[in-house]
Amino acid sequence: MMKKISKLALLTGGLAILAAIGTQSARAAETEQVFQFYCSQCHGLEGKGDGPNVTKDFPVSPRNFTNAEEMNKLTDADIRNVVLDGGPAASKSPMMPPWGKTLTEAQVDSLVKHLRMLCKCKGKQG
Repeated sequence: MMKKISKLALLTGGLAILAAIGTQSARAAETEQVFQFYCSQCHGLEGKGDGPNVTKDFPVSPRNFTNAEEMNKLTDADIRNVVLDGGPAASKSPMMPPWGKTLTEAQVDSLVKHLRMLCKCKGKQG
């Protein structure tokens, strides 16, 4: 009887781990889709600020998210505020639109993590 319970507990634990990994993978895939749809038009597929909407007469240079030196100057809250409220919220370009009425809180949080992955940095604390 104890062997059956132990096997059942092991199986249940294994399934829970697989479900968590699957959920994490799905979340990462969704975040990548959100980034590609909303951000890459200006920031580029790799986040280098070279998206297809950026032309030689584009009035501003979109942030290069792979530039760790610049990204380290920002807190996660700074990034979050710009995503939610647009560039003017941080005295930046109005070309950066607000996404607060379009994206969910979870999507914004995932985007912040995605940008940190692109810069390979943790950012300013505080």
